[in-house]
Amino acid sequence: MQTAVQAKEPLLINGYSAMKPDKDASKLSDHYSDQEKKEIPHHEAGGGDPERTVPLGDVLLKGKEDNTNGPLKDNRLVAFYGTPLSENMGILGRYSPDEMMKKLKEKTQEYSNLDPERPAIPTIELIATVAQRSPGPQGLYITPPNDDVIREYIQLAQEEEALLLLDIQLGRASVMEAVKKIEPYLKEPNVHLAIDTEYSVGEGQIPGKDLGQVDGANIQKAVDYVDQMVQENNLSDKMVLVHQFGNGIIQNKDKIHATDHVEVPLNYDGFGDAAIKKSAYGRLVREQPIQYGGFKLFTKNDTPLMTPKQVLALEPAPAIVNYQ
Repeated sequence: MQTAVQAKEPLLINGYSAMKPDKDASKLSDHYSDQEKKEIPHHEAGGGDPERTVPLGDVLLKGKEDNTNGPLKDNRLVAFYGTPLSENMGILGRYSPDEMMKKLKEKTQEYSNLDPERPAIPTIELIATVAQRSPGPQGLYITPPNDDVIREYIQLAQEEEALLLLDIQLGRASVMEAVKKIEPYLKEPNVHLAIDTEYSVGEGQIPGKDLGQVDGANIQKAVDYVDQMVQENNLSDKMVLVHQFGNGIIQNKDKIHATDHVEVPLNYDGFGDAAIKKSAYGRLVREQPIQYGGFKLFTKNDTPLMTPKQVLALEPAPAIVNYQ
């Protein structure tokens, strides 16, 4: 028997709003049969420990807390990723802004209806600094932020009551060098930060050719910097999303932690077979806990593309689901 959940009013916080579940939406656990609930831990374990550490649907990792009033405290983010400057880098380059927003809100509504106790916020993840194979004028192997594009998407997000994530691909820039390039935008109430770790390369390396590495201590510098920005500018609490798709890309991962004003989700962003993705999520997110988990789906590369129901069965349930 499915239990209808009293739909919450949309949360309009700092320009972004969670999408209200349908009136007949039932709680997440009602969407899984008893047999599915029994089998899920074994399916998600990927050869690891099949015992759940948190109940089905919980988003915080075991033993972690959220002391902020950030967007993940009561909500889930559903994001479309990319840049309008390239069709090959994600959904944002494949559709006009209006068509993209229509599709994003439809997908976000699916998640609000599936888990009405955690209404989903439509989120645009815009690549602000793009890694490239040529050094560029500063020798950093990244394209600088395009102010016109970023301002266009800040305005679009505000008009559509969506959240905007600015994603930095690092090249040879340090984490803090890249963060400071987009600092003015981060002071907007609906703008948050994402760090793409795989493109961080050293001397003699080229992003996209050589797999990068980032020290967790340097990521924490960015988290602390955003925390300080929030306090000094009287901003609402923020989020710093950290992308990782494989072992070893983030060194000293235990140095990364949330603060009183910044949430920190670790987003698994590998593509391919669903079983492999589930196993990697467990290894990188559940077994190396920071605070929240995130999960990326590749619409052209995943085989097969996992359904929202399959995604929310992960442990922990992703607080962020992004589509590329």
